[in-house]
Amino acid sequence: MIFADVLGLAPEYFLFGLAGLVTLAAFLGLILVPAVNSFGRAWEKAAAGVLSLFVLATLVLIGFAAGALIVRYYNDLDRIFGLLPPPIA
Repeated sequence: MIFADVLGLAPEYFLFGLAGLVTLAAFLGLILVPAVNSFGRAWEKAAAGVLSLFVLATLVLIGFAAGALIVRYYNDLDRIFGLLPPPIA
């Protein structure tokens, strides 16, 4: 993580920022651009852009809820799936 060292950031911040940029690029390329290019009039393009922001907000909320559920029930998930290694005796 050379860039993280140069910027003085912990590697986690760099990786989370990079993941955010990849997610934003995916949103722009897969949702926003096709929605805007589907229409011809300026007001239709603007409306498609605004509605695409609602889609983005919904995806962010779903991700936040899934993350919160994982954090809340992590011990139960560990018992079911065996995610953590056994404790050292």
